[in-house]
Amino acid sequence: MLQVNEDVDKKVRGHSRASSDSSQFIQATKRDALNMLQKELDKLLATCEPYRTEEARKQFDGFSKLFTRFLDESGPSVDWNKIEKLPNDAVRDYCTLETPTADLVHQMLDKLVVVKLNGGLGTSMGCHGPKSVISVRNDLTFLDLTVQQIENLNKTYKVNVPLVLMNSFNTNEDTEKIIRKYKNLDVDIHTFNQSCYPRVNRDSLMPIAKTGVIDSDIEAWYPPGHGDFYESFKNTGLLDKFLKQGREYCFISNIDNLGATVDLNILNSLLNPDHKHSKPEFVMEVTDKTRADVKGGTLIQYEGKLRLLEIAQVPKEHVDDFKSVKTFKFFNTNNLWAKLDAIDRVLKEDLLHMEIIINNKTLEKGQNIIQLETAVGAAMKTFEGCIGINVPRSRFLPVKKTSDLFLVMSNLYSLKHGSLKMSPQRMFPTTPLVKLGDNHFSKVKEFLERFANIPDILELDHLTVSGDVTFGRGVSVKGTVIIIANHGDRIDIPAGAILENKIVSGNMRILDH
Repeated sequence: MLQVNEDVDKKVRGHSRASSDSSQFIQATKRDALNMLQKELDKLLATCEPYRTEEARKQFDGFSKLFTRFLDESGPSVDWNKIEKLPNDAVRDYCTLETPTADLVHQMLDKLVVVKLNGGLGTSMGCHGPKSVISVRNDLTFLDLTVQQIENLNKTYKVNVPLVLMNSFNTNEDTEKIIRKYKNLDVDIHTFNQSCYPRVNRDSLMPIAKTGVIDSDIEAWYPPGHGDFYESFKNTGLLDKFLKQGREYCFISNIDNLGATVDLNILNSLLNPDHKHSKPEFVMEVTDKTRADVKGGTLIQYEGKLRLLEIAQVPKEHVDDFKSVKTFKFFNTNNLWAKLDAIDRVLKEDLLHMEIIINNKTLEKGQNIIQLETAVGAAMKTFEGCIGINVPRSRFLPVKKTSDLFLVMSNLYSLKHGSLKMSPQRMFPTTPLVKLGDNHFSKVKEFLERFANIPDILELDHLTVSGDVTFGRGVSVKGTVIIIANHGDRIDIPAGAILENKIVSGNMRILDH
């Protein structure tokens, strides 16, 4: 039988449904929901493939804890009036970090593990399989660029920094096939799977899966967000392995953030702090918030500790305050550094308590379901001596949409050893704002068909493209350019065109002769 949190169970069992008090009624229905869920999970466990039973038992225990908390918690997880001003020393400026001497770098890198969150699919960009295998530059994928970065690090400093990929059941099989091609490279690659939890019917709060064999109905299961990293990292034995090797920190980031490279100045500040600082257990890289980032998580001081505040935790009446660039100056890049022995301690003492993200979805069959998820950065409040580091924007270069792909494929960046660097010919360090219309540009295949090659954007501030628009070879866009083809119209931007501070609309066809 799966374990239920006993305190919650006692609290729930202590009420009788006969009472007219609404809170008692709610508690009783929670007890019923919990008991019914346990029975369903036991049935699913009994139908798992034998080789998966122990793994599934651990994962269902994790799901049970999450579900119990979901039933037990009501209202926003943050009391808005308790948010405190960030202390002056809470966020360190990257510019104040010292560059380590060459003789230190080797021993520093021996203490590091690099973790990439690789659980996402490329479906939002019209691609099949893991997002990490989308080509982003010179026919190289996110995974290729990541491996190149680590290989270059290992060769340059004669070290063996391991690369760990956290896959999901959606990406694991494809990723395992792909990483075989790296076997002759100077990179030690480890993979593990994050948990696989059952999706729950929104009305009945029961799992929609009928069997524990995941492949028989893959839509009935989901990976529970990257907050699952800590438990799964421990359960697979990798945490213990790296601790025995004498490694101290892991650097965690999204695989689609092309700016998230190993930074020696940050690593040095963790491993060799000055006399005023001790080694922090958890570091969150933040960067200055712009109007494009208003929905991103931010760093707050709450009940005397630093923590991550996500928009989902904000009471509705304070959402505008949350989005204010003046009130909350930083946002979370999801580049995180965590001390390995601290992760081990927090898990052993059962202190991990991340806010639950309730993700409502409607499946293809029309079923309304909920997914209970957590975010990896939300664990910050569990650790001691946490800090933020305000890093340059160049460390946050995510590719979530084809408009991001447009930027990283352009001449705005050059590629060296798997790392993208902004061109020195760009007069200012900010990234242009690019908006490409969903109907014609949202899928990678369609997007690529609309450009003979990516335009020169070194002097671009803002580009909006909407409707049926194509670009010839060698186009240059500068300043603010808006191109709108209305419904039924088509605009072909001719090869070699230079558009500077222009609005283009209507119908413009370039005919082949």
